[in-house]
Amino acid sequence: MEQWRYIVTEAMSPAMNMAVDEAILQLHSEGKVPPTVRFYTWDPATLSIGYFQKAIKEINLEEVQNRGLGFVRRATGGRAVLHDQELTYSVIVSEDHPKMPSSVTEAYKIISLGLLHGFQNLGLSAEMVSLASEEEKEKYNSPGSSACFDSPSWYELVVEGKKVAGSAQTRQKGVILQHGSILLDMDVDLLFSLLHFPSERVKQRMIDSFRQKAVTINEVSPRPISLQESIEAFSKGFASGLEVELIPSTLTDEELALAEELVSTRYATDEWNLRR
Repeated sequence: MEQWRYIVTEAMSPAMNMAVDEAILQLHSEGKVPPTVRFYTWDPATLSIGYFQKAIKEINLEEVQNRGLGFVRRATGGRAVLHDQELTYSVIVSEDHPKMPSSVTEAYKIISLGLLHGFQNLGLSAEMVSLASEEEKEKYNSPGSSACFDSPSWYELVVEGKKVAGSAQTRQKGVILQHGSILLDMDVDLLFSLLHFPSERVKQRMIDSFRQKAVTINEVSPRPISLQESIEAFSKGFASGLEVELIPSTLTDEELALAEELVSTRYATDEWNLRR
């Protein structure tokens, strides 16, 4: 069975977390590191926004600061995500890898099988729903807040009819980077306090819609699920979903050095984070 690298990193700053994902991508494109599955957490809790979002227009940056939260723009698309009571994953693999379909949506599906198996390993009756039809898109869509879990993807992972994971993907240098949020718990009111809305009435409508269409692991699990148990379940899930053997490893010195450089030149700068 093919071997991929498996890394669990300590809690990192928002800039460092995004820089590490990009550093792995770049060095994988150069053939210096193998395909990698990584799990990570954030210190401090962080609001990340998608590459194409307009930070000043969509995000209440003053409230982010007042709450002591981190803030960073991802290299991937999608909407705002509150990285707090959650496990974040990333998968980095070449576009031309035999396991990866050339279609973006089908590659997304293959990688997301790891998530599906992970939820099932936790005893949850998760399923992957294709959003090929307008009817399915409407079921999981929302009126359109800036929150990531409010936004339908190509395939939704759902438990009890509600979305349980939010993922985004980018392709650079011939490499796929897909990362996303696996929610253990979530402070919905906190998330929506960080976003701009035209009125309180609209904000409340968005919150109500969000609660109807998104759910966390501990809301649907019959017993509390810890972060460590989640890491174990999803590492096994990605191994079986991708049909690979995951070999525990650590970041290389070159990856760490490149990540530090990317922090100072990109992910910790206002030029990057407030660029739109």
